[in-house]
Amino acid sequence: MTGILMTPVSTPIIGQVAWLLGKILDGVYQVLNSVFGIQNIGVCIILLTIIIYMLILPLTIRQQKFSKMSAAMNPEIQKIQKKYQGKKDQVSMQKLQEETQMVYEKYGISPTGGCLSMFIQLPILYTMWYVIRNIPAYVSQVKAVYMPLVDGIMGSSGWQKIMEGIGEAQPVLMDPSKYDYTKANTIIDVLYKFQESTWNTLIDKFPALESTIETTIAQLQKMNSFLGLNIAEAPLTMIKSGFKSGAYGMMIVALLIPVLAGLTQYISVKMVPQNPGSDQNNQMASTMKTMNIMFPLMSVFMSFTLPTGLGIYWITSAVVRTAQMFFINRHLNKIPMDELIKVNMEKAEKKRKNKKEIDASTVNQMAQKKVKNIKEPRSAAEEKALEEKLEAARKKSEGAKEGSLTSKANMVKRFNEGNKK
Repeated sequence: MTGILMTPVSTPIIGQVAWLLGKILDGVYQVLNSVFGIQNIGVCIILLTIIIYMLILPLTIRQQKFSKMSAAMNPEIQKIQKKYQGKKDQVSMQKLQEETQMVYEKYGISPTGGCLSMFIQLPILYTMWYVIRNIPAYVSQVKAVYMPLVDGIMGSSGWQKIMEGIGEAQPVLMDPSKYDYTKANTIIDVLYKFQESTWNTLIDKFPALESTIETTIAQLQKMNSFLGLNIAEAPLTMIKSGFKSGAYGMMIVALLIPVLAGLTQYISVKMVPQNPGSDQNNQMASTMKTMNIMFPLMSVFMSFTLPTGLGIYWITSAVVRTAQMFFINRHLNKIPMDELIKVNMEKAEKKRKNKKEIDASTVNQMAQKKVKNIKEPRSAAEEKALEEKLEAARKKSEGAKEGSLTSKANMVKRFNEGNKK
């Protein structure tokens, strides 16, 4: 049994990506702290998001090119679809797919080119949720803030029972039967989920550690506070607590996180060039249309219920992506469609040639392997030498001693020759 926050996620792929993002986040924090004296996780999340979207910029460019090329390509696809409209037999469906694929190859694009960038964002978002939820596991200086308090707690009399009682109640909800409260990492897990009322409870339970607790709270507020919000808490939680305490300013700011998340996502998807002539029966167009509606709605819901840090990431990602697409579209609009198609076709042709060369090389290698098994023809001198060796071996076997292995082999040979006559 271990703590959930101080244990980096180990899921294949997600774990590796989380490790990489965590390292970048830790590096960003250290640079901001050492160079600018800034100790704020919210600012680090914003910078990390910018870095991520700079890394996937080539995919964003590809997505925008695909959307623009679709406008020119769509009439040809519609023509093919009308050609096979109402035909459901296997041959017709296969021809429909083949002819449609030929159009995509003609323009040098992939049928999934428009969705690739969006689909890649989903696992990154999922990974970011782990990183933001597990900040102490990835940012070493955040963990260091907790350690003096953790050492003080674990040095107090009866500390384990006290922490188990706090941990199994709201808002922590970490059942002692499932988590090992004897480990420092588990105590950090518990402390990371504290709210203001929980800190007051901790002071009541450990009065001797009041100054250490207050110092820890001050440092964490400096690190985790962004526009007055705790990035480790969900906006919905802060709205509820703000309503009870009358902190209406905090409620408004907390409400802005999911609202801005949905609004910025909506603007970003609207920046993708639309194809007014798209066939409504086209599966890809239908999928894109559904995602354009679902993505903003999903961002609103998730930003309400997940840590505020994730909402900050979502808003920043939408703003950065919108800015990228604005300048990409501005650049693409300056390029004539014919020239854009020509460049794409040349790239596609180059890929096909490379593929053919690889296929030809593979076939050649396989052929050479098979040829090794074929015996080379012998010269006349080699044939004569072989015959002489065989004749010498025959004469030797004829003079073999009776009862020897060779004499017995000769008897079998003579018996077989007699049966053939």
